[in-house]
Amino acid sequence: MYTRGSLPNLLSYPALGLLECTGIARGMLTCDAVVKRANVQIIQSHPIDPGRYIILFEGSVAEVEEGLDAGEIAAGDTLLDKLFLPQVHSAVVPSIRGRMALPPLLSLAIVETHTIATAILALDSSLKAAQTRAVEIRLGSGIAGKGYFVITGELYDVQAAIEAAIDTVGNDIITEVIASPHPDFLKGSF
Repeated sequence: MYTRGSLPNLLSYPALGLLECTGIARGMLTCDAVVKRANVQIIQSHPIDPGRYIILFEGSVAEVEEGLDAGEIAAGDTLLDKLFLPQVHSAVVPSIRGRMALPPLLSLAIVETHTIATAILALDSSLKAAQTRAVEIRLGSGIAGKGYFVITGELYDVQAAIEAAIDTVGNDIITEVIASPHPDFLKGSF
């Protein structure tokens, strides 16, 4: 969740990797294999609903590829999903870490996906496509392994961002736009 405050250091690595395993024990083993093989920084490594495990990490393009290769081998048949995202938008990782200042909330787009990898990919394409800012992203925990994010901007920008997300990940997402959010809604939600 985002808090009001100063902007974070947007320095991030150019690539992002994600591995999702169907088992917690194998997920932990997989995380260990990733960091033993590659010089990457773990962003998240923990169980998610329903009894799965995610490893999300950043680093140089080559190191993230190495980490993904090692993780894929370690995960074996428990590997449910993976994502390799080179040239990730500079706001994606701080958004995941919850280190973004809450931007002025204009129109909102809410994008819900069936997988964590799809949520990250859709957020990246949304931020690259239009003048929008991330408000919140939630990955897996407490939402049955799904992902969702909220972005803000002018109405035409959030609509363009949603179109970019659909172009990137397909129609298997749920989207809503709130053109003029009520102040009471904003106070209670963010």
